[in-house]
Amino acid sequence: MLRVRCLRGGSRGAEAAHYIGSRLRGAFTGWVQRTYQSTQAAAASQNTCAADDKAASPVPKDCLVCSYNEWDPLEEVIVGRAENACVPPFSVEVKANTYEKYWGFYQKLGGQGFPKDHLKKAVAEIEEMCSILKGEGVIVKRPDPIDWSVKYKTPDFESTGMYGAMPRDILLVVGNEIIEAPMAWRARFFEYRAYRRLIKDYFNSGAKWTTAPKPTMADELYDQNYPIHSVEDRHKLAAQGKFVTTEFEPCFDAADFIRAGRDIFVQRSQVTNYMGIEWMRRHLAPDYRVHIISFKDPNPMHIDATFNIIGPGLVLSNPDRPCHQIELFKKAGWTVIQPPVPLIPDDHPLWMSSKWLSMNVLMLDEKRVMVDANETSIQKMFEKLGISTIKVNIRHANSLGGGFHCWTCDIRRRGTLQSYFD
Repeated sequence: MLRVRCLRGGSRGAEAAHYIGSRLRGAFTGWVQRTYQSTQAAAASQNTCAADDKAASPVPKDCLVCSYNEWDPLEEVIVGRAENACVPPFSVEVKANTYEKYWGFYQKLGGQGFPKDHLKKAVAEIEEMCSILKGEGVIVKRPDPIDWSVKYKTPDFESTGMYGAMPRDILLVVGNEIIEAPMAWRARFFEYRAYRRLIKDYFNSGAKWTTAPKPTMADELYDQNYPIHSVEDRHKLAAQGKFVTTEFEPCFDAADFIRAGRDIFVQRSQVTNYMGIEWMRRHLAPDYRVHIISFKDPNPMHIDATFNIIGPGLVLSNPDRPCHQIELFKKAGWTVIQPPVPLIPDDHPLWMSSKWLSMNVLMLDEKRVMVDANETSIQKMFEKLGISTIKVNIRHANSLGGGFHCWTCDIRRRGTLQSYFD
């Protein structure tokens, strides 16, 4: 039995289900929701949670942090580092998020550095990317280099680190606030340390700084017997709303959220649970509305290679992972574009991602996009849209698990808070 409620609240169901909806005023009235599974977050939220029209607090004039969406003119950005990147230990959550053909790679090299020659090329690519961004007038900041091979132990687990390569995974900027995500992989528990110097500087300039509740990452956070043996298994489990992360405590990666002004979209994934989403919903209310959307995706992890909002009312939607709620965007007047099939060759190592990093682009503004130099098909797509392409080769950097959007976190975009669904 479905229940129609405000998206922020959630509802309980006997089975996990896909659709969770909201009243977005006007075109989105009557969004029908179903949760993937009963969650503590859903059960605890019993109020109507109607979106408030109250304007967000103005950003201090001298604050260096201000970003409301993915496309306003980019002025300052954090770009990650490939230096010292380590292969994460082959724990249950890593196994659930990686492809079977690479499991031997993780079993052999977990806790050690990525192949040196490959990593050297990735470092050079990202340096070139930084140079090009600076040439486009963007201020570039970098996290601190850290030795990620150091072993650490908490009362609940022990691990080595991974990298400071993907600031989009751990940092979410909403207005003048920087939110540190708690993360869900044990190898990423201390990843925030690479960014603390930068965040303190932004805090001192007037930015808000929030750290989400840090999960213990005890065994109870993970389904220790998560039954994946094939792609078919993944499809079946995802369709049932079953993930390797449980609802033991809140967890989320920032990259499972994507911003469109007052409305922020998120997916329940292998690394983001309903408790984490509910924490974000309550934290950002009433100025922002958090909406769960879902996809036909056998291994959901990070939304921006599946559903990448690139302009006001303009979204790239992965044809291999269709969005279950896409008609609601179309009815609201959004233009939905299916990007072309990626051109990356089959023999190129993608240890932590899929070929669809081709759509993981970075908008410098509504008319400029940073795109892979090798992906000529998507370049042509952007040109037909009247968007100029800034071509950069980061193919070796792709192997570490991210495209341009992943490798960056936009700190300041020249724009104001707006609603794109009213």
